[in-house]
Amino acid sequence: MNENKLRPVAALLFAATMWGIVWYPYRLLEKAGMAGEVSTLVTYVVALLATSLLYPRAWREVSRAPGVLFMVALSAGWCNLAYVLGILHGEVVRVLLLFYLAPLWTVPLARLVLGENIARMGYAVVLLAFSGAVVMLWNPALGLPVPATMAEWLGLSAGFTFAFANVMVRKAENCGVVIKTLSVFLGVVLVSFIAVLLDRDRLLSQTSNLLNSAPLVILIAAMLVTMSLAVQYGLSHVPATRAIVIMLFELVVAAVAAYFLADEVMGVQEWIGGAMIIAASLFSGQLEPRDRPLEHVPAPG
Repeated sequence: MNENKLRPVAALLFAATMWGIVWYPYRLLEKAGMAGEVSTLVTYVVALLATSLLYPRAWREVSRAPGVLFMVALSAGWCNLAYVLGILHGEVVRVLLLFYLAPLWTVPLARLVLGENIARMGYAVVLLAFSGAVVMLWNPALGLPVPATMAEWLGLSAGFTFAFANVMVRKAENCGVVIKTLSVFLGVVLVSFIAVLLDRDRLLSQTSNLLNSAPLVILIAAMLVTMSLAVQYGLSHVPATRAIVIMLFELVVAAVAAYFLADEVMGVQEWIGGAMIIAASLFSGQLEPRDRPLEHVPAPG
């Protein structure tokens, strides 16, 4: 593989690796006394400011599709906040697997929002993803195979809003990569700020923790910026279907990291269901209309 082809692949592998371990510094912030809503707010504020300083002219593109970018910001805002809260309070790999049910939601959303017709194979992919979720979550003692904890529901909702954000990004065809990234960061800041306002006492009580944890906050923000830009660079040079396969490396990294850093071990049933979800993601290119390229917002996972 020549250097020109190697760089975007390396960028995607780098981003997948970072997304697979970024949950751990967030957990360190929580152990330091900073709740997930607060840590999400401050890290994305720093990421937003840093990216704005790097690309100040990108904001001019907002006028090209203000309504669509607002929807990207809103959906991606909840996606990233739910992702952080899910990995903080649940089993990392289970939350990520539920997140990767995103192909399941893509079909109806693309149909409703974009009027896109999906090939028959696309519906098979959706069925495979749904079946994997049923296998992973099935417990006869608990009844219906639905997420059992709030963290799992957060992971599921993060996957849904990620799919919706991707669909809205398709509508913002006239906007560049950077303004879409900035829209995501701004959306996370707004959504997490609202979440914090719902419990003002928590924000006031953790002001001192923010100062003490400033180096870790800056580290996470730097990871967010570099990961997002690496993803966008990779997706600009690698076909979307291949990029999805590469980004699934995040699950491998997350599983290994969760084993060594959090002593998390998944059972056989969960691995089987997870393998089905991964397989659905591998074939999720079948969800794309063949005459239209797929764009992505910066993924949290």
